[in-house]
Amino acid sequence: MRQPDIRQPAIRQHLLSLWRLLTCIRFDEVCVLQGAPVIGACFAMSGFGAATLLTAAALIAGNLLLVAHVFVLNDWSGGHTDLHDPTRAQGTYLAKGENAERMRFLAWALLALALLVFALIGKSSFAIAVLIAMLSAVYSLPGLNGKGVPLLNSLLHVLGGTLHFLLGYAALSPVSPRSVVIGCYFGLVFAAGHLIHETRDHDADQRNNIRTNAVAFGQRASFAAGTLLFSLAYITLTVMAWRGLVPSILSLAIGLYAIHLFATWRTLHAGLAYANVRWLQTTYRNIHIVIGLLMLTTVPPW
Repeated sequence: MRQPDIRQPAIRQHLLSLWRLLTCIRFDEVCVLQGAPVIGACFAMSGFGAATLLTAAALIAGNLLLVAHVFVLNDWSGGHTDLHDPTRAQGTYLAKGENAERMRFLAWALLALALLVFALIGKSSFAIAVLIAMLSAVYSLPGLNGKGVPLLNSLLHVLGGTLHFLLGYAALSPVSPRSVVIGCYFGLVFAAGHLIHETRDHDADQRNNIRTNAVAFGQRASFAAGTLLFSLAYITLTVMAWRGLVPSILSLAIGLYAIHLFATWRTLHAGLAYANVRWLQTTYRNIHIVIGLLMLTTVPPW
């Protein structure tokens, strides 16, 4: 008679435990942040080939791991304060039954795997990935806590967004002055979006003593700064299109800017409550998805 395998229940428990830990990763936001490096790779790509496609696949895998690390590290460091935010409490790792030690392990495991992948891609991509991880550490780690330092947190987002584009570009081509200028557009958009995010979360951050720009300078000031950076991003993209640094069709961004400004005015008129700012975020994210798709479908070798 065949003896029952007593190891199966234990293995099943381990797998369920691992799955529960992985569900603490904000997969939706991780996937959203794949755009910049993929677009960067497309700008650097000179043609299709087996080696190019393999590098692109490795880039996507590495960036998924790297961005997951960034979010897990941030969630680990802010887990207890997020419990006091009604909009985040149910999604925290603590609410899902996880603990800080396992989340910390997950964060560093994801980073180790990400850096391994980028080391295989090349020295430049590896170096940029390390820089992004360092910016994430300054932003999230207790003791450094850059997210609670006004202005510094926005600077970290400008640098991080720019490097994120260059991460993809460097995978297929040496970094050039042109690529850095294009990357600055992504840095401006990233920092602008986070200032609006801080405006939205002002009340919760104030309760948790997190000194974001919105808490330090006020919701309206943070909202105005975010709008200013978005304006600079649209202007930068339009000028780059006029100068031939990006496809000329992207000069249409100035028209999309008008839609963004209207949505901004409508939000300000309605008041900077959570739901109103959330609506604005959805609007401008859709606009930048359109811009991203235009970039993907108009850069060489298409």
